[in-house]
Amino acid sequence: MTAPRKRLAIAALAAAGGAAALALALRPASVPVELATATRARLQVTVEGPGRTRVRERYLVAAPVPGHLLRLAVAAGDAVQAGDVVARIVATAPAPLDARTRAELRGRLAAARGAEALAGRTLERARHAGALARAAQERARALARGGSLAPRELEEAETAAAERGHELEMAEAAVRQARGETEAAAAALAAGGGPGAAPVEVRAPAAGRVLRVLQESESPLPAGAPLLELGDPARLEARVDLLSSEAVRVGPGAPVEVRHWGGDGALRGTVRRVEPAAFTKVSALGVEEQRVYVLVDPVGPGWQGLGDGFALDAAVIVSDREGVTQVPAAALFRQRDGWALFAVEAGRARLRAVRTGAAGEAAVEIVEGVAPGDRVIVHPSDRLADGVRVEAP
Repeated sequence: MTAPRKRLAIAALAAAGGAAALALALRPASVPVELATATRARLQVTVEGPGRTRVRERYLVAAPVPGHLLRLAVAAGDAVQAGDVVARIVATAPAPLDARTRAELRGRLAAARGAEALAGRTLERARHAGALARAAQERARALARGGSLAPRELEEAETAAAERGHELEMAEAAVRQARGETEAAAAALAAGGGPGAAPVEVRAPAAGRVLRVLQESESPLPAGAPLLELGDPARLEARVDLLSSEAVRVGPGAPVEVRHWGGDGALRGTVRRVEPAAFTKVSALGVEEQRVYVLVDPVGPGWQGLGDGFALDAAVIVSDREGVTQVPAAALFRQRDGWALFAVEAGRARLRAVRTGAAGEAAVEIVEGVAPGDRVIVHPSDRLADGVRVEAP
């Protein structure tokens, strides 16, 4: 090769190298991103809300007659049996049993006896309904073991039997309460004999523990003044309030995880009832919300560490499925009327419109637009656009 041609070749190579260097220098820098992988796994959907425990059957013991309360012999936490004397009142006698007062007390006693009789009939009906529900439960279990009954129908039979059992317990408690009111009314009628009359004994309407003492010291009291609260702390329930828009997805029998109750791990429970009426609550941000109370029955161990009025957080499981294609919720963003994300293909961000399904705590189901194994960008910044080069740290 002659010298002029050699110089020309060298100049051409230098120009090509310079052009390549210039193109490399002018190429946009890659945007650093955080990546996640779309997976096919279990997806659990919950609705959450705060709540408090409470004793299921609570009894408020009140003064049956006006008079002077003697100092109580029981304190908060003491165990009592049905019929135990929990308070004594020396009845006042401003005008002992004049005709009008005696007639009023007799009417009160008659009404109390009528209420006791009605409670007794309700108890008999509850016993009969409970027996029928238990028989239906046994038949359903037998059919389910033989494969002749769907799991849903077995669950309905189990729930019905449990509800009838709760109704029976409440009917028994109502009978005890009515009996106590009858005894109190009879005592009020017998206590009007003047200053020499014996103190009126106030008895516990049911077995349990003293939850709160409302009037401990000796003092004069009007009739109906609250004295103490009784209940069985071993029979707890949780009352959880949920947004009404979320409570419509909850039904009896739904499993519940109880968190932030003060101990390790989560406690288990099931929804017994979603109350039919909502109430208005102002959030911490000053926004009015419509909320609904959901009653939760304890399931399994751990609840014995809680007492009446303890705070907790509850997560009601409304959906629990395996094999769901999902991505982190932080990968999604709104696009027009739908959702979108950035997937990574050959080192570049690719905008994809997706159709979403159920949403869990940290992941969202993808019905269309992403396949398991696809790499997606989490927390996309405003520097991203379709086709932009990206790199993961």
